[in-house]
Amino acid sequence: MPRLVMKFGGTSVANVDRIRNVARHVAREVAAGYDVAVVVSAMSGKTNELVGWVKDANGLYDEAEYDAVVASGEQVTSGLLAIALQKDGIKARSWQGWQVPIETSAAHGSARIAGIDSTRLDRGFERGEVAVISGFQGLHPETGRITTLGRGGSDTSAVAVAAAIGAERCDIYTDVDGVYTTDPRIVPKAKRMERVTFEEMLEMASLGAKVLQVRSVELAMVHRVPTTVRSSFDPPDAARPGTLICDEDDIVEQQIITGIAFAKDEAQITLRSVKDSPGVAAAIFGPLADANINVDMIIQTVSGDQSTTDMTFTVPEADYERTRTILDQQRETIGYGQIEGATEVVKVSAIGVGMRSHAGVAAKAFRALAQKGINIRAITTSEIKFSVLIDAAYTELAVRTLHSLYGLDQA
Repeated sequence: MPRLVMKFGGTSVANVDRIRNVARHVAREVAAGYDVAVVVSAMSGKTNELVGWVKDANGLYDEAEYDAVVASGEQVTSGLLAIALQKDGIKARSWQGWQVPIETSAAHGSARIAGIDSTRLDRGFERGEVAVISGFQGLHPETGRITTLGRGGSDTSAVAVAAAIGAERCDIYTDVDGVYTTDPRIVPKAKRMERVTFEEMLEMASLGAKVLQVRSVELAMVHRVPTTVRSSFDPPDAARPGTLICDEDDIVEQQIITGIAFAKDEAQITLRSVKDSPGVAAAIFGPLADANINVDMIIQTVSGDQSTTDMTFTVPEADYERTRTILDQQRETIGYGQIEGATEVVKVSAIGVGMRSHAGVAAKAFRALAQKGINIRAITTSEIKFSVLIDAAYTELAVRTLHSLYGLDQA
């Protein structure tokens, strides 16, 4: 029979009543003739509670023991869902990540999946069982220790399982009914998209859209796993189709711009009067890389006499103070005049594979923003997106302007 992976997040399994509702969604797909694997998150708020307990016990905690504690939330959910399915007359058993096994690297708290042996799951399907798998967790084979995949890791677990068992698709159930052209709370006219490409979804996830975890989209794209975002709060007998994330070839009509994303957790750093000589960029960004600080937008402006340059770049707002401290320590090595910074900034991005074949798409946006009196601090572009850094006060105006400019209000 065809195989299907269904993933349910924390809000979808927040209590026993919602777990019963999830069981009805699963029963629908079993009745449709699928072998089903379900990947579940911990109940909403449970992981934060567990993390709090770890920190209360010891602020300088052992990372392996941290994983042993926080992985328990998914274990509870998988067991409860298996019990709920059994009550409805459906064969089911729960699987922990180490039982499958889902093998990972040894990076506790942020492990990466190395491989999945689906043999045990295959045998369960042969027995007519639904496999209920604890997301977010795995096993490092050499140490035999439980690992966790980082926040949003259950999405990654689900896509990886779908690839391993050769699933027809992976359905990600959340508290929204699909992927929208932008945040409906900012633009009430935002539309749910029927289909979006892997590349576009990857850009949207990395640029501020919170629907899917970035690594899950990467896996789906690499393994070509069609992935659907759906709502678990739809009635199980009247569930809407959601948004399908798929290959570009599977989309008949493609708009130039598909969606507008924004990220508020940005900070801007500017180094003035930097010596314009070989090795300066390495002196700036090398120490930041060593400190695992992700640098995004970079703009360099050379002076008229080409002796000095101004270097502007962005970092996550959470790393702003740490970045300034590192640069202060490297001042003599870098040789800059002064350092300036801003945290009240936002990155607004327009994404669409149609940009590959259309000229002037970004220029059109720059004119529209200028007409609204919005100053652009920095710009980055790629083949299918462009991003602008603006003052946070203009976020809603900029998002609405671009959403209307590219006709997404009528999408």
